[in-house]
Amino acid sequence: MARLAAAFGSSHSVMLAATAEDWTRFRESDPRMPYYDRDGSPLGYADLLARAPRDAASRATPKLLRERFDAVQQAMARMKEEIASAKLDALVVVGDDQHELFQDQHMPALAVYYGESIRNAAQPKEPPADWYQRAQARRREESGDVHYPCDAKLARHLIEGLIEREFDVSAVAALGEGQFEGHAYSFVHRWYLKGAVVPIVPVFLNTYNAPNTPLPRRCLSLGRALKALVESYGETETRVGIIASGGLSHFVCDEELDRGVIDALERKDFARLAALDPRRLMAGSSEIRNWIVVAAAAADLKLSWMSYTPVYRTPALTGIGMGFARWS
Repeated sequence: MARLAAAFGSSHSVMLAATAEDWTRFRESDPRMPYYDRDGSPLGYADLLARAPRDAASRATPKLLRERFDAVQQAMARMKEEIASAKLDALVVVGDDQHELFQDQHMPALAVYYGESIRNAAQPKEPPADWYQRAQARRREESGDVHYPCDAKLARHLIEGLIEREFDVSAVAALGEGQFEGHAYSFVHRWYLKGAVVPIVPVFLNTYNAPNTPLPRRCLSLGRALKALVESYGETETRVGIIASGGLSHFVCDEELDRGVIDALERKDFARLAALDPRRLMAGSSEIRNWIVVAAAAADLKLSWMSYTPVYRTPALTGIGMGFARWS
């Protein structure tokens, strides 16, 4: 029988594909972005700047950005080692789709991909002139399209089992013409599975797009169901892993939220995770839902490694809480 051998969580921010020099350029681009208050109300950059504490500028100096760049590079290197050491036969990737495969005409709350492989596209022949677009392009392949293997049998087992457990699942058999895997999945392939042949099962959770984002308590139920289904799969011993792709807080770096989530993960305080206010899970912070799914699936495992780096990009405290974790 299969067993859930390991679980992981990883940020996948474009900052992780960017250069150290690029990190300083967010000071120019962040003032043009939309933001949200803790009650889910829209905010502008000027509002954030007006509310920032007196020491805010000291948290976003070029020196600190460089130190935190180095810290997350080290965390990613360790994450690759942690995944390799688990010796997995398959990896379930819980991520979100940001208008990559799904559009607002049909935005499923939950979907599972059950094709035999999934394509990641080649990078543009000419590197984009814009620094941000260059960073985005690094999530794609240098030398041509790559069709990564998927575990189609495990995926179908998950779909059928989730339906039996009254989850409404969209089943995705293949990509459409011109489509390729979204950033939540290509990041895992490009940074953590490069050089390894580990079939994945892409699970899509609509964290971002109203009005059908799952509640935190529903994410817990999904994680528990995925664990049970993995452990009911197959007749031979199969080592399956699961990874949350995305998070933690962004595009305002909210250390209070992040550290509360991490504390709940460490304590296995599922009631606290279930009670998270969805209004705090807006924009990129919504990807914390993926971590809730994985934490519930990993309930019988120990959180054996956690790296957290709060990255402030501007004096308005825009930025991201970078998280990396393993349960084993």
